[in-house]
Formats: sequence, structure tokens, C-alpha cells
Amino acid sequence: VQLQASGGGLVRVGGSTRLSCVTSGFDFDYYAIGWFRQAPGKERERVACISSSNDWTFYGDSVEGRFTISRDKLKNTVYLQMNSLKPEDTAVYYCAAEVGSFTCADYNMDYWGKGTLVTVSS
Repeated sequence: VQLQASGGGLVRVGGSTRLSCVTSGFDFDYYAIGWFRQAPGKERERVACISSSNDWTFYGDSVEGRFTISRDKLKNTVYLQMNSLKPEDTAVYYCAAEVGSFTCADYNMDYWGKGTLVTVSS
């Protein structure tokens, strides 16, 4: 099982970037996928999740209206489009997979990938 997050880097305040989570080794169509982040010295925070059926999405309050999650079943990939970035968005971003439910809770995630660092700076 692999979830490979990419797309991180240094981004200007107010700028945009898109993260990708390429998955393999499990049946993508049966898993909800979520993005979580952890900033230095802070607890892990859920950012956005998308259901296995692509019918439901969830966004954390701090990113609502700025971030968009989407999934491509042909590529077994989930994306996180991040717009209007702020310094407080600086964190390591992780993608994770949840089977059989859509709780978007980190303790319910079955698989985790290694993170990708996003740094937002002026």
C-alpha cells in the first residue's frame, strides 16, 4: 500500500499550489481520502476529505472556501487545490485513506502516506 503525496514547496502569501496524492496497493474506489496537516509545535489538523463515491466532501474551518479536494479514479489520485495561501497554512501535509466510512477522523484512517512540506512565506 502506498500513498505518495507531492506538490509541496515554497509558495508566496496569496499564491496557489496543488498537492497530489497518488495511491496504489488498495482498491481506490472503496476508500475515502483525506488530507491532514501538522505545523511545527501543533497538533495534526484535518484539512479536507472526499468520500469514496465522490459525493461528499469535508473542509476544515480554516481552509473552507480556499481549498478544494478532488479525486480522479482513473489515476487513483486525489488532489488538494490550495488558493489564497496564508503563512498559517505552512505545515507538512499528509494524505490518508479510510475504508467503509466517511468520518474524516485521523484515528479512523487505515493508511497514511509520507507528508509533503508546504511553506508559505512573503
